[in-house]
Amino acid sequence: MNENIVWHSAIIDKQTRAQQKGHKPLVLWYTGLSGSGKSTIANAVEARLVELGAHTYLLDGDNIRHGLNRGLSFSDEDRVENIRRIGEVSKLFVDAGLIVSTAFISPFRADRALAKSLLQPGEFVEVYVDTPLEVCEKRDPKGLYEKARRGEIANFTGISSAYEAPEMPEIHLQTASQSIEQSVDQVIDYLVTQGVLKA
Repeated sequence: MNENIVWHSAIIDKQTRAQQKGHKPLVLWYTGLSGSGKSTIANAVEARLVELGAHTYLLDGDNIRHGLNRGLSFSDEDRVENIRRIGEVSKLFVDAGLIVSTAFISPFRADRALAKSLLQPGEFVEVYVDTPLEVCEKRDPKGLYEKARRGEIANFTGISSAYEAPEMPEIHLQTASQSIEQSVDQVIDYLVTQGVLKA
C-alpha cells in the first residue's frame, strides 16, 4: 500500500452507530449453489428484519455484478476478487451499524474465511443454503444449468467448477425439506438467541 495513504479516524464509531440503530451489526453470509434459494431467503429475512425494526441492506450477487463487480469474469481468480470486494463492502456496512445480507455462491472456503477475518468475532454469520444439485437443476430459475450442461457456460459452480460446502456454518438451511418461512424463522431465531435482536 502507498505509504502516503493514511487511515483517517472518524468521530462517530461503529459502537455509536449500533447504539443508534438499536441492534448489533453483522453480516448474514448466504452461500450455496445457484438455484439453492439464497436470494429468495435473504430477501424474505430482510423483510422480516425490517418488520422488526432492524436497519438492513442486502447485497445480491447478480446485482453487484451489474455495477461494482461488472468487469469481473467467472474464472476462479475473478471469483476470489468478487468475494474479496464483497467482504470489504460488507465490513463498511457493519461499520455503519447495519445487518447486511450477502447472497453469493462464494464457492471457496478460503474466500469465505477471508471475508470472516475482516470482521470482529460474532459479526460474520455463515448461512449455508444447502440444496442438492439435482434440486437446483430442477428449479433452474435462470436456465443456467441447462446452458452449463450444454457447455455454453464455462466455470459454472456444481458442473464445471467446484463448490466447497461450509464445514461448520452458524446456520444450516435445508431448502429441499423446509419452506421459505421455516428458513426465515430459523435465521431470525438464531439472531434472537445470539442477542442480536430482542425477543
